[in-house]
Amino acid sequence: MSAYVLLEDGVRFDGEAVGAPRSVTGEVVFTTGMSGYQESMSDPSFARQIITFTTAHVGNYGVSESAMESGRIHAAGAIMRSAADYDDAPRAEQGWLSWLAANGISGIAEVDTRALVRHIRSAGAMRGGIFAADVPVSEARERIAAEPSMVGRDLAREVTIGQPTRYEGEGDGPTIVALDTGIKRSIIRNFTSRGATLEIYPCTTPADELLARDPDGFFLVPGPGDPAALGYIVENIRTLLHRKPVFGICLGHQLLSRAAGLETFKLPFGHRGANHPVKDVRTGRIAITSQNHGFAVKGQAGEIIESELGAAQLTHVNLYDGTIEGIRLLDVPAGCVQYHPEAGPGPNDSLHLFDEFIEAIANA
Repeated sequence: MSAYVLLEDGVRFDGEAVGAPRSVTGEVVFTTGMSGYQESMSDPSFARQIITFTTAHVGNYGVSESAMESGRIHAAGAIMRSAADYDDAPRAEQGWLSWLAANGISGIAEVDTRALVRHIRSAGAMRGGIFAADVPVSEARERIAAEPSMVGRDLAREVTIGQPTRYEGEGDGPTIVALDTGIKRSIIRNFTSRGATLEIYPCTTPADELLARDPDGFFLVPGPGDPAALGYIVENIRTLLHRKPVFGICLGHQLLSRAAGLETFKLPFGHRGANHPVKDVRTGRIAITSQNHGFAVKGQAGEIIESELGAAQLTHVNLYDGTIEGIRLLDVPAGCVQYHPEAGPGPNDSLHLFDEFIEAIANA
């Protein structure tokens, strides 16, 4: 074996080095998607994380520019059971392993990923790393110990855009302003294909500058890191909520919830991948969703709370563990969901939420 994975609790898994020949550290997590490996690696929400893919084969259909969720790879590394470098699939422009190597991303294959995932589910997601076989374990331990914890970590500043960017809609739709904490291209496409124009600003942009744009609504973007470390964005949201309709996804859900006075906490191993069932307690309808988050909102599904923003109802619940997956503010036009309705890749049960937000803007 030419490489190994070491976790901060000392558990080790051996395998074969693939991708770029370098050691890397980060938070070791797992995703359950059967496809979408390129989308996962380029999703800003995976920043500073090493992804363990639970699907048995990764790389079967190559990679292409159309599958990118951002302009670069954000994940720190990839852990796989079996990896292929095929580049002859339809629409493939490069092989998966060649793509990792070309972008300087470390990977490891031939790992017992089932055992690794079972350990993470038991012990929790934790810091770890991928190391070449000749790296002493003592050195690997030191490098892992130097990796900052995800708790209290502001990664929004690392993934946000450098300057405002405007994406024109395909029609005469509303103008929506977003603070970029890690937006995905599939989200942009879902807005612009519905006629909306999306203006994206760095996450540090003050509220008065956003309000000066006089948009029709505000969108709270997904992203990586601990929502409790983003108090400066929460304060901005409290200002924006009194003016125009607001809709949030994933990290945006957590930030809107904190603006409403709710607390967030770190999940033991997070929700990442496809096929997560979420129930809307108002209707009883269950959607199969795509998810990617390591933090969640505290509360009881169906509960109505009072805050400085007025009443808020906790509307959606994860049927796996009972965590909150959505809220609606009852006195201002605002709501959010923890899961990903854009689902790149699927399932697509919740695409209608983009239509509902645009309809809310029209009604407002």
